Amino acid sequence: MRIELVWSPAQGDVQHRWLDLPDGLTLGAALAGCADFMAAHPGPLEDLRVGVWGRVRPLATPLRERDRIEVYRALTVDPKEARRQRYAKRGERIVSRHRPLAGKG
Repeated sequence: MRIELVWSPAQGDVQHRWLDLPDGLTLGAALAGCADFMAAHPGPLEDLRVGVWGRVRPLATPLRERDRIEVYRALTVDPKEARRQRYAKRGERIVSRHRPLAGKG
């Protein structure tokens, strides 16, 4: 069975590996079997947020052919605040998708 493993150890750095694994393996066993991933994450697997195809799943989840395992790291900044900082740096006005109020022009 061929599985894709994707994780980001640091901002802007995305690691990608294809793993050839035996059938019937669980998510936790697949992560434990990848030496590159285990070297980057020395802590216990139970502390990680892990998902398959964008949905958070427990480590006991059985895997299927061509599944994509994604390891999520904690956010370093609130997404709304990051957006505000990007617009402030650009100096552009934030355009709203809302309709203007009646009588205000």
